[in-house]
Order: sequence, then structure tokens, then C-alpha cells
Amino acid sequence: MSSYAGPAAPRSSDVAGTLRLLAYLALSITLLVFDHRGDWLAQARSHASVAMQPVWWLAGLPSRLGESVRDDAATRTRLAEENRRLRNELLVGAARQARLQVEAEENARLRGLLGAAERGGLDVQLAPILDVDLDPTRQRLMLNAGTGLGVHRGQSVIDAGGLVGQVIEATPTTAVILLLTDPDHAVPVAVARTGVRLIVYGTGRSDRLELRNVPLSSDVRAGDVLITSGLGGRFPPGFPVGTIAALRPDDSRAFLVGDVHAAAQLDRGRDVLLLRDRAPGRAPPPAAPAASDAPPAPGATP
Repeated sequence: MSSYAGPAAPRSSDVAGTLRLLAYLALSITLLVFDHRGDWLAQARSHASVAMQPVWWLAGLPSRLGESVRDDAATRTRLAEENRRLRNELLVGAARQARLQVEAEENARLRGLLGAAERGGLDVQLAPILDVDLDPTRQRLMLNAGTGLGVHRGQSVIDAGGLVGQVIEATPTTAVILLLTDPDHAVPVAVARTGVRLIVYGTGRSDRLELRNVPLSSDVRAGDVLITSGLGGRFPPGFPVGTIAALRPDDSRAFLVGDVHAAAQLDRGRDVLLLRDRAPGRAPPPAAPAASDAPPAPGATP
């Protein structure tokens, strides 16, 4: 037979938990009342928010660093592409400027050529240079003009400075010029100051000609301008050939040898002028401008 023991006595831990719950409720109610009356809890939240700012800044630091790295990488890539584009544009601009400079210089040379021909009343033909051969043993120019344009063998060739050479070969489309500086070339000249007749020889160098067998008694000196004498009928008289740079005795001490700077610009330019044959009875052309300041050669026909 079972016996009735009655309700179990509350344990001490349950009583303590109930008391804590009641205390928390009372505290909550108290806080609600004070907050409603003085709004001090909002101020506490505000101060706590300010105090938490460094924590929030530290918490967002990795994100900000990652975003900054991504932005820097994108900026670096964009700057590298822009730098490469600007360098390409700079190179293209420099190339264009260099080409314009070359064109301007070429135009100036052409104006010089055509101006010299116009001032001298010369009947000339402009011909572009196709190829250059300045070997010491072979000084030649090839022109992009031939018999189809009226070019023929023996025709004299000049530029704005003076005599360049003569045509030695002509095909229907091209012509070959023997330059004054060719070692096998010789030109009868006269000293513009005194009219002394001499022969200028090529040396194989594009910047130098040579006088040989000049008598010691000849009235020739450094600085004299040499012009074509017209002797032999190959070259018309009065065209500048060069300027005597120096005179010295030869090995025999009986004659002088002279170094001559060519008047024509044999190593530059892209065009030359071909002298056309003069009509019978027509006056020969006067000296080119480079020799215009020098007195006319007595032996040259005006």
C-alpha cells in the first residue's frame, strides 16, 4: 500500500532563480521608467557608439585595404596603357616632324635649283636622282629620266651650286651621270679672277677636286673661284666648278697642286637640272649665282 508523501518541497536553487528573475524584471522596469523620464539611455547609447568607432574602423580596415589595392591596380594598369599610348603618339609625332623637316629642306633645295635656273635664264629639265654610287673608284648618279624625256648622252648636269657632271649613258627610262669627282673625269676651267685656264680632276672623294700641273708663275691663289671655260665644247662656259682651298708644290717642285672644294652639292639632294641644248644663235647662259660675285672670266663668252 502506497503512502501519500504530499507536494515536494521547493529546492533552494529554484527559489534563487525566481528571485533573480524578479530582480531583473524590477531592474528593467526601473530602467524603462528612468529612460522614459530622463532619456539617459539614449545618451549612454550615443557615448557607447562613439566609444565603438575605433572598433568599427578596425573591423572595416581589411575591406578598405582590399578596395584600395584594387583601385591602385586598376589605376596603375590605366596609367601604363596611357603611357604606352602617349609614347606611341610621341614617336609618330617625332617621325612626322622629321619627315616634314626633310620635306622642307628638300623644298628649299628645289627652290634653289629652280631659282638658279630662272635667274640665269637657263633652259633646264628637272630630273630626280634614282641611285647614287660614290665608290672612290666610281662616282656616278642614276637619274629617273631617260631618252623618253629628251635626255641624251653628253648633256651637262648642274644643281643650285654649280656643275655636277655629264650624262654618259641614257636608256629610255634612266640616265647615268659621271660626276666631277670621278677619278677619270676632267673639266677645263678658268680662274674667275684672272681667266687663267686650268684642268680640274676628280679625286674619288665627293667633297674634293684637284688641280694638277699648275705653273708656279700662274696668277692663282687659294680662294679663287673656278668656272667652266667652255673649251672642248663639252660644258658651257661660266658655270661654277669649285673654289681653290689650298695650293702646294708637287713632288717635282716645278708645278703646283691645288685642292678644290666642289661648288655643287654632290653628296646631297634628290634632284638635279639637265641643261638642254641651246638653240642656234641663242646667247649662252650667264654664270650661276654662286659665282655671280666674282668677275667674269675673260675667256668665257657672255
